[in-house]
Amino acid sequence: MAQPDHYSYAIPNSVLLKELKLQKHPEGGYFVETDRQEEQVPSPFAHGALRSLATTIHYLLTPDEPNGLFHMNKSATMHVLHQGRAEYTLITPGNPPRIEKKIMGPNIHSGELLQLLVPTGIWKMSRLLPQDLEAASSEESKDRCGCLITEVVFPGFAWEDHGFLTRHAFEELWRGAVPPEAQELLQYVKE
Repeated sequence: MAQPDHYSYAIPNSVLLKELKLQKHPEGGYFVETDRQEEQVPSPFAHGALRSLATTIHYLLTPDEPNGLFHMNKSATMHVLHQGRAEYTLITPGNPPRIEKKIMGPNIHSGELLQLLVPTGIWKMSRLLPQDLEAASSEESKDRCGCLITEVVFPGFAWEDHGFLTRHAFEELWRGAVPPEAQELLQYVKE
């Protein structure tokens, strides 16, 4: 299966990993922090604790690291696409929780997004699309399959403002009765 005409992957993963000095991310994928503003502000999402005004990372999914785990940041995060495609699954807590799927990619004609804002209080995870992974059958095509984004976190990222979604907390979102359409998401929670 060939990649769609709109799919562009100018810089191979091997070059990105080396030149951007990306390292494995605890959430899955690869990352490197590229900026941390020196100015600090009280975070309204962390009880007024001082945080950097903003932080920025590159984040990369590849065929060998094709997905992240569900997690939540207390701060808002703007995702900006550089190349490739990925599906983002967002879970907004509520009664019942709302599941949304968004595709970051270059095909704006089919509704793919070049930017995605994830506000505070939302569980999120990303993964490469199954059809893109299937199309990457050779080593060369795997090197040109992935998704590179920039994430801008504001106020800036701090590990104490981050949490992984556990199986127990996932089940609690649905008060113990996880609907069939959400069952497939269990593979992306932290055990």
